[in-house]
Amino acid sequence: MGVYTTINDPSAYFQTATWTGDGNATKAITNDGNSDLQPDLVWLKNRTDAENHTLADTSRGVTKRLVSNTNGAEDTNGIASVQSDGFTAQLSYNGNTNAKNYVAWQWKCNGGTSTASGSESGSNVAYNFQVNTTSKFMINIYTGLGSDGTLNLGNQFTPAWMLFKNRSQGDDWVVYHHKNTAYPHTDHLHLNTDAATADDQEMFDDVNFAADEINIGTNHEVNADGENYVAYAWAEVQGFSKFGFYTGNGNANGPFINTGFKPAFLIIKPFDNQSNWFIIDSTREPINPAGNKFFYADANNAEVSSDKSVDLLSNGFKCRAATGFHNDNNINYIYMAFAEYPFVSSEGVPITAR
Repeated sequence: MGVYTTINDPSAYFQTATWTGDGNATKAITNDGNSDLQPDLVWLKNRTDAENHTLADTSRGVTKRLVSNTNGAEDTNGIASVQSDGFTAQLSYNGNTNAKNYVAWQWKCNGGTSTASGSESGSNVAYNFQVNTTSKFMINIYTGLGSDGTLNLGNQFTPAWMLFKNRSQGDDWVVYHHKNTAYPHTDHLHLNTDAATADDQEMFDDVNFAADEINIGTNHEVNADGENYVAYAWAEVQGFSKFGFYTGNGNANGPFINTGFKPAFLIIKPFDNQSNWFIIDSTREPINPAGNKFFYADANNAEVSSDKSVDLLSNGFKCRAATGFHNDNNINYIYMAFAEYPFVSSEGVPITAR
């Protein structure tokens, strides 16, 4: 059997943490995975109350916040700091209210250290990125031109999934997914809305994504003159991450989607139908069926308790309910998944069932 994964311990690159607030000004959140993880992207949500999602990263500075469920500009309501195995949440910014439950999904990049940067030159935008070449995750901050331009990716990888956000203004989040229709370089989604795919050739100039650079058009959501942006980019790593699509059957015996690992974190969205961005994880729901405690990336709802069953299996996930969130009949869905553990190790040995 050939090599199946280059990452035997996914917890070195992605972890989920849960905690209950104690009402103090700050609270250190310690990860408990097999490996220490100092996060470079933290996505935090209050499980108990209707509070905004918080996204903080080490490229912009972790005290700065973006909100996935609104189009708001960047503010200073992020987290307090990151540590060698976690981060510090703040009471004042919906991270440590007494007796409230929280979750945070965390990704490791390059420790906040820049990998490459460049100044504006011709059609090339000014950029500064950090990248993890093992997990294929990049955080790229750049400044818009207002005219057709290119964003340097340093020949690191060709993105399969990207999130773009204007930090300076109230513009929608733009989602690129390489399986979003047959034309992902023109079709896009918005993370902060439940809308179906939209077509705009001025988003990415109708040009396929590449490893060296991507084209950004004149749409202000990705390229307004002088405004600051962040782009989160991932590519697939066999046995660790998967960004695919499937078609629902509207049946309780729904489709099985082979990811090559047991998902620790899963986002699903129909791209040709209006519906929320559906988020589940195996930390809050370690026993199948999952999908009974979920969030919407595009809404501030508290954790929703409802039977939208999904089985998180050793080599993928299976839809166990007829629902528009992940299994409507003849509706196409995209997904983003990260591993709890791979199905087969780098030595070609199947992982013991858990």
